[in-house]
Amino acid sequence: MKYANGRCGLGAVMGSKNLKTIAVRGTKKLEFADKGKIVELAKWAAKAIKDMPGPRSRWKYGTAAVLLPLNELGLLPTRNFLDGEFKYAEQISGERMAETILIGRKGCYGCGTMCKRIVRGKHPYETDPDYGGPEYETLAAFGSLCEVNDLNAISYANMLCNAYGLDTISTGVTIAFAMECYENKILTKEDLNGLELKFGNADAMVKLVEMIAKREGIGDILAEGVMRASKKIGRGAEKFAIHVKGKEVPMHEPRGKKSLALAYATSPCGADHMQSAHDTLFEKDVKKILPLGIFKPLSGTYLGPEKVRMFMYLNMWWSLFDCLGVCKFAVAPHPAAVFSISQLRDIVKAATGWDITIWEMLKVGERAITMARCFNIREGFTKNDDTLPERFFKPLRSGNMEGKGISRDEFKNALKFFYEMMGWDLETGIPTEAKLYELSIRDVIALRN
Repeated sequence: MKYANGRCGLGAVMGSKNLKTIAVRGTKKLEFADKGKIVELAKWAAKAIKDMPGPRSRWKYGTAAVLLPLNELGLLPTRNFLDGEFKYAEQISGERMAETILIGRKGCYGCGTMCKRIVRGKHPYETDPDYGGPEYETLAAFGSLCEVNDLNAISYANMLCNAYGLDTISTGVTIAFAMECYENKILTKEDLNGLELKFGNADAMVKLVEMIAKREGIGDILAEGVMRASKKIGRGAEKFAIHVKGKEVPMHEPRGKKSLALAYATSPCGADHMQSAHDTLFEKDVKKILPLGIFKPLSGTYLGPEKVRMFMYLNMWWSLFDCLGVCKFAVAPHPAAVFSISQLRDIVKAATGWDITIWEMLKVGERAITMARCFNIREGFTKNDDTLPERFFKPLRSGNMEGKGISRDEFKNALKFFYEMMGWDLETGIPTEAKLYELSIRDVIALRN
């Protein structure tokens, strides 16, 4: 299996129902309101993509194109989020992959970017190309986060996760958690079936992936993820469990991309780096997001009211992508985007015939966010779940962001502004009845009660 919906527990839900796969085959042609416009935009994109630096970089190095730039900024998650710089980053980079184990590229149907990797690792970790290759998140989760600099071992861990149906982010974060527990003598060799689970031990990292997949030994506990595992292990392990709402934090550092503090905390499915475009993209230039009414560049380390507003609109915009089934790399403001914000509006018009505006499209995204919020409220989540791991309130120890953290007061104030801007009650975090009426989803009131 090369590609999968690997986050949010979909595989676990299917497994609990003894459901292995869902096969769908369409038999009818898609009908467009304006087929000529669709063809025109497709031809333009096929030609333009060849000259755009963002898509070309994704073709050359995949999503791993961001690994070295993040390391240079001091924002590459390292040693279970204690550090922001990995001294062996070049050895696990997209550039090194392209020079060594990369044997092919794949992409979604009809996409010219082809950002997915196909690799063949070398002895003793000979990977099967049928399982694709590691994305940025995987390289960082099994690499810098665990301080492993063996690209072959990381690729093998990726293959194992694909073979067993594990999420590479959660698996890597869980192993980094276990490594920190071992180095703090909370876990011992006896607990780990003799593994010397030090940071940097590639062999132990790979072995632990298999133990988690097969629920062998300590793997039976770690398979529950860091939140549950830390509670079972006890003895102070909770402080090393980096998660939000039980979901392990992805490989993007909120101490330098501070809109991610809000993205992680308020996401309906726990820590999610795909909730919104990352604010470091707009520190100098906001041309790509001008149609959203954002005109002023803001530092990635700023978390005041203007940043909250920026996050709110970008959160709505990326929520719209999920509603439309659009790749978040393909449309602005992502740096690898081919289409602009206005062009996505044109595509929706041509496909549906709706005379839709960008404002109306934002409202679609906002409705989805609000409905998910109400669903979570019904299922028992509260305002208290909109928080961050303790580690992010402490400064990074190394890299260009050394000494930088998130202050509790700035986070608390940002969350307050976000609630108010979204029409969520300040005391409970529940969307107000007035907001549900404004979004024309009054029936959702039943969900929030």
